[in-house]
Amino acid sequence: MESRARSIVKAVIWNLIGLLMMCVVGFVATGSFAVGGVMALINAAIGLTLYVVYERIWAQVRWGRHV
Repeated sequence: MESRARSIVKAVIWNLIGLLMMCVVGFVATGSFAVGGVMALINAAIGLTLYVVYERIWAQVRWGRHV
């Protein structure tokens, strides 16, 4: 099991990698770093929101848990 701090650092780094990749994809698609950056930020916000909802739903599912 890893520490909470390690988990948070890993999640932040993973999000930064995702932001960078989405910015590159946005730039390739539009030719603008500004538009690519906005696309990346919107994608990150939507992804974070959906992940929190997804985790909340799975927290209610008892299947596969060992008590």
